[in-house]
Amino acid sequence: MIMGITRFLYHTAPGRVLLRPLASRPVSNLLGAFMETRASKPLVPVFKKMNHIDTADCDVSNVRCFNDFFCRPLLPGKRPFCMEKEALAAPCDGLLSVIPLQEDTVFPVKQSTFSLHSLLRDKRLAASYYGGTALVFRLTVSHYHRYSYFDSGRKSADRRIKGVYHTVQPVALEVRPVFTENSRCYTVIDSPSFGRCVQMEVGAMLVGRIKNNVPGKARIQRGEEKGHFLYGGSTIILLLPKDAADIDGEILMSSRAGIEYPVKMGERIGTCRKK
Repeated sequence: MIMGITRFLYHTAPGRVLLRPLASRPVSNLLGAFMETRASKPLVPVFKKMNHIDTADCDVSNVRCFNDFFCRPLLPGKRPFCMEKEALAAPCDGLLSVIPLQEDTVFPVKQSTFSLHSLLRDKRLAASYYGGTALVFRLTVSHYHRYSYFDSGRKSADRRIKGVYHTVQPVALEVRPVFTENSRCYTVIDSPSFGRCVQMEVGAMLVGRIKNNVPGKARIQRGEEKGHFLYGGSTIILLLPKDAADIDGEILMSSRAGIEYPVKMGERIGTCRKK
């Protein structure tokens, strides 16, 4: 059903008329405000049933509104984060694609391509990832929507880029440069194991806010919660410089076949490449 609605919005003339207000910031912000009220709580059981959400790993004991449920925290001991220094760990739950960064292309998929420069709005920073790797974690509405720092180190102040809110479903990528149009926020992380990396959050349709806990410069720890998304599907992009890491073979094979690989936050997905 959701896929059919999305295809209608992005592939038909009447759908594209409806798409403009739906993807706008005011509509997203208005819906986000409603999701913070107690009046939104009756939506929770319907949303849970429709999306087959398993809450066994989460604390749902203090749900006062829809966003409390959507941003539900984990129970103690769930999603243990791999703390080995040489391990590359997933910063979130999601469906992972591994993209080699050739020249200025960050995400060649379907009929769309996105440049690093347009993604980051910083030519010098973009150039430092040529020959590197992009790890794209797509979160659906049923995923756990909190995310952590992938490694320890020093972080820059967050950079926010205003935009709209297209869905991040593959059917939208066929016709829109979603990752360079959507509202997004990124942090440059100087990691002793992986070098200077970028961890980016990309908002999506009906996601009013990206909430990061520490927006300024700071020293961070691997596995420390970075922030969370409010309602909607969304994406985390991790940019690694050239020769920084070796991604696990099974994940690479899946990506080369055009299949997203399901991962959990804290799970080992690769290793640091020894210099």
